Amino acid sequence: MAHLTLADAQAVIAAALAHAREKSLAPMAVAVLDARGALKAFAAEEGTALRRADIAIGKAYGALAMGVGSRTLGKRAEERPHFIASVTQAIGGSMVPVAGGVLIRDDDKNILGAVGATGDTSDNDEAAALAGLSAAGLTADPS
Repeated sequence: MAHLTLADAQAVIAAALAHAREKSLAPMAVAVLDARGALKAFAAEEGTALRRADIAIGKAYGALAMGVGSRTLGKRAEERPHFIASVTQAIGGSMVPVAGGVLIRDDDKNILGAVGATGDTSDNDEAAALAGLSAAGLTADPS
């Protein structure tokens, strides 16, 4: 199985932030976690809110913990709020179930890590994460 490198993580962040500037999005924060859930890289633009790092990490960590993108977790939260609240508690509160957390997979569909982006609307956050992964040549799984 391949591993997510620091260079890969930094490339994702640079491209996600470039996408955000190209689209004139609100200031963004982007976190990349490896398959273990460890923070590989993080960046926040000037003007982001104080706790944006926690939100970006929470989107990525929730995706890793549940094996699905945070958009799917948001849908599950609407359908089964008690389940998502329980899972959030079980994993130490580190899950943000709204779009913007995207899994990274290798060619064999193994999870390499996840990206969490935050700062604008959840849809725009997810678009920035997807743009970062695409530009870095990595396989995104937002489902």
